[in-house]
Amino acid sequence: MKPLTILLIAGARPNFMKIAPLHRALSKHPEIKIILIHTGQHYDQKMSCVFFDELGIPEPDINLEIGSATHGTQTGKIMIAFEEVLEKISPAPDLAVVVGDVNSTIACALVAAKHGIKVAHVEAGLRSFDRTMPEEINRLLTDQISDFLFCTEDSALKNLLREGIDPKKIFFTGNVMIDTLLSQTKKAETSRIRHRLCLLKKPYGVITLHRPSNVDSPEMLSKLMDIFQKTSQHLRMIFPIHPRTQKNLAAWSISSAGIDVIEPLGYLDFLNLLEGARIVF
Repeated sequence: MKPLTILLIAGARPNFMKIAPLHRALSKHPEIKIILIHTGQHYDQKMSCVFFDELGIPEPDINLEIGSATHGTQTGKIMIAFEEVLEKISPAPDLAVVVGDVNSTIACALVAAKHGIKVAHVEAGLRSFDRTMPEEINRLLTDQISDFLFCTEDSALKNLLREGIDPKKIFFTGNVMIDTLLSQTKKAETSRIRHRLCLLKKPYGVITLHRPSNVDSPEMLSKLMDIFQKTSQHLRMIFPIHPRTQKNLAAWSISSAGIDVIEPLGYLDFLNLLEGARIVF
């Protein structure tokens, strides 16, 4: 019997934490051939490579190296590149596993479905009920074309049933992000991030901000930074900043005075920072 060929597809930081436990579990089965594909939606050392290293994810078998672009351009580029990959894999894969709600998720799910490859969506059914969020569109469409929908919580299951998804396709499995958290907690305790930032035995807060609805509007971003600056008058605030957020602050001349803006952190450093925080935005 030929091995089962499964594509594991990741593109951005939130995907890597979901892919790690899946790859670890599937690797225990010699009858399964795993092809790990990184679309390159997040692509530099701080946004991508460090997560693969820290989470023990092997080097991707295929890296599409798409990079940044607008939502439509990025999604289209991923679809074109992924289709070229599928046409070279022989025999055809048995399953494409996509995770989360980024552009890579819908792009690869759509191409796989059109090639007659079954699609599994991990973290299916989550909804913000705000269609101005690009991620919400990605979630809705991916769930509609998936053959297997793995849910992390009861509300996700209810959402899928309300949208008419066949109950036979839905599986309540729990949250793979928690698998990653539990597997990395001890390692995160060894991080020196609080020592490097002189935070030992001192109260501080943490800011994490990257959703387009928050950072791609000058009005919204300005309001949020004003709140953070007022908070920083009472508590030291640490802000590991997403590159897009940093670019927008500069483009719109929005001040971050009083806030400790630092470069993006790896998973282990960020866990350690969260562990000691008094407040998290």
